[in-house]
Parts: sequence; C-alpha cells; structure tokens
Amino acid sequence: MTVKQLSVPELADACLELGVPGVGLWREPVQSYGVEATAKLVREAGLAVTTLCRGGFLTATDPAERAAALADNRRAVEEAAALGTDVLVLVSGGLPAGSRDLHGARERIADALAELGPYAEQHGVRLAIEPLHPMFAADRCVVSTLTQALDLAERFPAHQVGVTVDTYHIWWDDQAPAQIARAGAGGRIHTFQLADWTTPLPAGVLNGRGQIGDGSIDMREWRGYVEAAGYTGPIEVELFNDALWARDGREVLAETAERFLTHAV
Repeated sequence: MTVKQLSVPELADACLELGVPGVGLWREPVQSYGVEATAKLVREAGLAVTTLCRGGFLTATDPAERAAALADNRRAVEEAAALGTDVLVLVSGGLPAGSRDLHGARERIADALAELGPYAEQHGVRLAIEPLHPMFAADRCVVSTLTQALDLAERFPAHQVGVTVDTYHIWWDDQAPAQIARAGAGGRIHTFQLADWTTPLPAGVLNGRGQIGDGSIDMREWRGYVEAAGYTGPIEVELFNDALWARDGREVLAETAERFLTHAV
C-alpha cells in the first residue's frame, strides 16, 4: 500500500531493481490481478510475501453480516496460503452502527477467532491481530492497544493467533514495550510494521501515515524492542499517504528503502 500506484508487476520489478527481498500484499490489488497470477509472479521474481492484509472486521451483530465476514476471512486465509505467506493481518472492526458496547464487540472478535484460528492452522497460516490507534476505535478497530490484542490472542495457541506490532499505532503507549516483551515471550509477534507519526493529520485521518524519518517516532528504539523480544522476521513499511501516492511509485519505493536504512537500521 505504500506504493499502491504501482501495479503488481510494476511493484515486483521495482523491488527486484532496488534489492527489496519481500513484499507485504493487500487483498484488493491481488484480487484484481488474480491470486494465482500474483502467486506465480512473486514466486518467479524470487520475492517473499511477508504478509497478506487484511482480514478481520469481525464485530457485526447481524447474523447474515457475521456469516459473510467469517466467509470472507476464510477466503483471506486461503489467499494467504496460495501466495505463500503464513501471516494474515487482522483489522478487527469497529463498533456496529448505533452500538457503544466495546466489550461486546471484543468478545465477538474472540468468538470469530475460535472459528478462524483452527481453519488458518489447517492452511499453514497464522492470524495477526493488529491494534489500531484509539482514534480508529469507533469505526475501524475496537482493539486499540497491544495489551488488548494479546488478551484476545492468548486465548488461542500462538501458532494460530498472534499480533502485529505497528509503530504508527502504538508509539504513544508507555505500556507497549512491556507488551512487546510479553508477545515475544509467547511467540506471538507475527509481523512488525513501520510508519511515522506526522501532524497535522489529514481530514479523515486514515491516510496520515508519515514517511519514515518525517515524524515523531524513533524507529531504532522500536526495532530494538521487537528484536529484544526475539523477533527475527521481516520488517514491513506500510504508509497510507495521499502525497506519496501522488508521486512516482518507483521514486517513493526507493525513498522508502533509503529512509529505512537511515532511520531503522
């Protein structure tokens, strides 16, 4: 999504040109290009698919909506397996329309994980609950902290359900370093993502993720936390940013790689 202006083939070519070894894919462009076609493309390019994003949105109370969400998440698991990644990132979902029941919404996520965790395991895929900044709790994700994410994940085996550590969403939380250690001790850090916090936030706030080095987050500090917790997997950069999307995608990818080396290594 950092360079969503690039097609899947253009993304693969740009990664090869820059020596980027892996790519985190999103379902919409993969579905548009074709799951099997994407799998073949990245395989032949020698690219690792680090994660597939996203499943989730599991908080509906309407039975039909809930059944549809579960079916879509099972498809997402199948897509992840087809692409060769063992991690499906989950954005859990916000409050249903008219609801103020955060606790009930989180319990519905747990109920859904009880069904989806074993299904994912059958396909060699792990589910990674991503806590989102509290500003998204109403409409996008009622799981706002690593503590909340781990409280859900730890109801299930670590090889079924873990967490996503994303600097953009947790950098403000002084409990997050201890929770990263907790996640690492349980083998539940399934992916690690970087994005910077810049202000002012744009209207709608969703596309406010800053380029690495432009904002308030010490990337090396957070990388140190996850590595101290035992994480040795891929590090992704995930930027939702209209200004970046308006630029040449190869230029943005090259800049992002340079920023990663400058600020996170």
